[in-house]
Amino acid sequence: MYKLKLIKLKKISKTLKSLLRVLAEKSFLTFLGMFLIVLILGLAVFYYSHIFLTEVSDETVKEEKLLKFDTKAQQKVLEEWQKRNENFYAIDFKEYPDPFRVD
Repeated sequence: MYKLKLIKLKKISKTLKSLLRVLAEKSFLTFLGMFLIVLILGLAVFYYSHIFLTEVSDETVKEEKLLKFDTKAQQKVLEEWQKRNENFYAIDFKEYPDPFRVD
């Protein structure tokens, strides 16, 4: 039984080595094949995720209310921005004493 497994492992390793050698010899075709496989898998993932998201978004729009914009919060943010902007530009007009001037 152990000899049978060793024989199978040797046979598999020889086959794998020869397969890798053939793939290395035909590297451009290997690249194109792998690129095609990745492209197909990417398209499948995109397609299924798009279908899933459209189904979920249709259900959530029907079931939930649409979000309302909070104008009070917007006003607070705008006031804070104006304060910060005023403080930023006030620095330009502030006069500092000259530490190198001798009286």
